Amino acid sequence: MRRTREKMNLIAEAADWKGDNDAARHMAHYLGNSGTDMELPVDKMMSDVALFQAHIEDGIKEHRAAWRDDALAEFRRNGGQPVSMPVETGNRDFGFTPDVDNNWFYAVGSTRSNVTGVVTVVPDENGQPKVGLDNRANAWDRYNWDESKGVTIDLPWGSDMSIPDGQMARLRTTGIAQEFDMAGSSSVKHYDLGGPVPNQNPLPQPDQPGREGDRTEPGREQREAR
Repeated sequence: MRRTREKMNLIAEAADWKGDNDAARHMAHYLGNSGTDMELPVDKMMSDVALFQAHIEDGIKEHRAAWRDDALAEFRRNGGQPVSMPVETGNRDFGFTPDVDNNWFYAVGSTRSNVTGVVTVVPDENGQPKVGLDNRANAWDRYNWDESKGVTIDLPWGSDMSIPDGQMARLRTTGIAQEFDMAGSSSVKHYDLGGPVPNQNPLPQPDQPGREGDRTEPGREQREAR
């Protein structure tokens, strides 16, 4: 098993060099054997994978008309006073695929997600309702490897390295590696839901990930796992 761990350290370093930085970081954390939680950079996940961003947006679009109607009804019931109404979508699953994004496929695999926020209604200068939504996307999962999972990574020097099914899981059962929980939220986005007539403008784009996705020196956990 320790030989498998050494191979996985090499695979994590290769992934880092290839630019699959999140996959490398999560693998290093697994091999570090601490089991502590890790934060998911949800803005970066949406920016990197358009299908995941669309998945989040679909959840908002499915509910925004009902949220708006409920908030406007409350605004009218209380005589045009400002309204603040918490909202939340149901939990939905999303699976990353290696043909679309290798990095997030190996870093997360699949995740549960939802959207939470607040719908506000305030009167404008003419007393007419102005409706807005402030929301954030949330994602969470557990990093684990079961008996049916293996991994093959193309190495930067032109070959590849494979770990057969089950060996990754046995790193945990033999006490060499530890699964961990992952969770995170996007930055808060404001969306104008309009006045008496609904606003159908596109939803705001996720924040740019900046340097968060750059390749970095392999982490201390990865070195200590050797």
